[in-house]
Amino acid sequence: MQTIGFIGLGIMGKPMAKNLLKAGYPLIVYDINQEAVEELVDCGAMAGRSSKDVATKSEIVITMLPNSPEVKEVVLGANGVAEGAQPGTIVIDMSSISPIASQEIAKELAKQGVVMLDAPVSGGEPKAIDGTLAIMVGGPQDVFAKVRDILLHMGSSAILVGEIGSGNVTKLANQIIVALNIAAMSEAMVLAVKAGTDPEKVFQAIRGGLAGSTVLDAKMPLVMEGNFEPGFRIELHIKDLLNALDTAHTVGVPLPLSSQVLEIMQALKVDGKAKEDHGGLIQFYEKLANVEVRK
Repeated sequence: MQTIGFIGLGIMGKPMAKNLLKAGYPLIVYDINQEAVEELVDCGAMAGRSSKDVATKSEIVITMLPNSPEVKEVVLGANGVAEGAQPGTIVIDMSSISPIASQEIAKELAKQGVVMLDAPVSGGEPKAIDGTLAIMVGGPQDVFAKVRDILLHMGSSAILVGEIGSGNVTKLANQIIVALNIAAMSEAMVLAVKAGTDPEKVFQAIRGGLAGSTVLDAKMPLVMEGNFEPGFRIELHIKDLLNALDTAHTVGVPLPLSSQVLEIMQALKVDGKAKEDHGGLIQFYEKLANVEVRK
């Protein structure tokens, strides 16, 4: 089996890396959080000394990092992946970053014969843990074909949607839909409770109809428990919506609803809730209406 390097062992990266180990792949890992590295080593991974070291010892390098600047630094910066990668190395960036940044990084890597795919994911921590993420991929068809089976050990689907950058365009579209779904759910359920209706019964009544959604099924039970432990943090969704607006403005597309939800998330960030789950967006509406949606 090919040796895989994995850089970035956060909420998403750690379980994704563990699933590759379970599938039997030799894995070398690196993260600035040494505890996360040690946890993976205990599971059978090797520890890399730096991003460069990981790339030197791997045929495929996967990165799972917070945003564009971190990916650029890890891949192209001092002691980065580019310094250790050999011609023919495949870099798969599974972070959610700007499509333009993906294209810029890929262009630099190509100068030394290294090819890159952008392959962001959707599903949050629960699906990262059980290996059922939706993976959206941009890059060359032949390269995707070589790594598709690897991706499917981390996700239940891996779809090539176009050239480099297309994966992140698709992820931005995904994040717009998720954000607007959570906002719609929040408005509706706050209305229901303020009007004196049992939220559990409203949830059960509407989830099988046209208003039902994966977002509703995933977030509503947690909301009713008052559980806003992060599966996907508000601050990360803010980052994604900022990238969506930046990309949209670059190509000439207005995003009025996304802008409104972004401002709601910014208000929650100011209120100290940036690290809570994005399902906690409902707290903005609860505060306005002076009601809580709980069982």
